[in-house]
Amino acid sequence: MEFVLGVLNPHAVEIGSVVIHWYGVIIAAGILAALQLSTKEAKKKGLEEDTIIDMALWAIPIGFLGARLYYVLFELGYYLQNPGQILAIWNGGIAIYGGLIAGGGTLYWYAKKKGTSLALVLDILAPNVLLAQSIGRWGNFMNQEAHGGPVTRQFLENLYLPEFIIEQMNINGTYYHPTFLYESLWSLLGFVLIVTIRNRKQLLRQGEVALSYVLWYSVGRFFIEGMRTDSLWIGEWIRVSQALSLALFIGAIVVWFIRRQDYPPISYYSDGNKGQKKTIKMVN
Repeated sequence: MEFVLGVLNPHAVEIGSVVIHWYGVIIAAGILAALQLSTKEAKKKGLEEDTIIDMALWAIPIGFLGARLYYVLFELGYYLQNPGQILAIWNGGIAIYGGLIAGGGTLYWYAKKKGTSLALVLDILAPNVLLAQSIGRWGNFMNQEAHGGPVTRQFLENLYLPEFIIEQMNINGTYYHPTFLYESLWSLLGFVLIVTIRNRKQLLRQGEVALSYVLWYSVGRFFIEGMRTDSLWIGEWIRVSQALSLALFIGAIVVWFIRRQDYPPISYYSDGNKGQKKTIKMVN
């Protein structure tokens, strides 16, 4: 007798009326992994031990608020009619770009306040954020969201996907593109590539690791977003995330080019905080 998997339970733990969703557990796991790796890298680069944790205590909650606000604003009609759903983030509905904007703004404020190199901090965090995003997309998988258009079961089998993914992509009798998986794998590949090259001597200057993250993620998100069925829209023709991805991609290239014209030259990432101090001394 053939064993057929059913839809996975989105609830990780249920104790009476208290429910812990896999969505939140998986996102938390991604954040913790990113923090662990970032803290270790910060020590190697000569930053104070608690720098990343202190920044995270501000940036993570503000980033979540920004991610939710971003999504709610683009679906304002629905949430005005259903205000009780505004806080229901366990059902999904947080926008990565909103979180990156809010979290990035918070990091800028904190770095200025503490006199820490923002470029170096962003370089340390950037690839690990990609890893967190790769992990976090599996929260969408558990919620059966962030998927693409309809496909056949044969199409999914031809991708050599395990049965549990195929069945989770069966929503009300229709199979869908596992775009959550495409983005998860794209982010994971980006993490591996950037971590591999960022410490190569005299390759990436401080700030360019973060710019590499922007370039990599923007490309993947632009094409994957075009496959999704739950996009936020501007009017009827423009997907918000595609427009923002294109703008960020172009902006990152322009910023990279402009920063390379600076003199004295910006320190390399491999120099860490020591290189940053040396540059400041040269400027003074």
